[in-house]
Amino acid sequence: MHADIHLQLHTLTAAELRHEAAAARPRPAGTATPMRVQLGWRLVEFGLKLAVTPPRTTVTA
Repeated sequence: MHADIHLQLHTLTAAELRHEAAAARPRPAGTATPMRVQLGWRLVEFGLKLAVTPPRTTVTA
């Protein structure tokens, strides 16, 4: 691909992304949905179980 074509495509894509970003309304900080909070705590609990539980060793004869 020629450099000038690549630059034009990049410029068009960047402009489209800027337009979409300006149209998107950001969520205010601290407004996590209850489902996300529950999922987050479940993942923390699961991670702690993995960190605390010693790995099982298998003996092969």
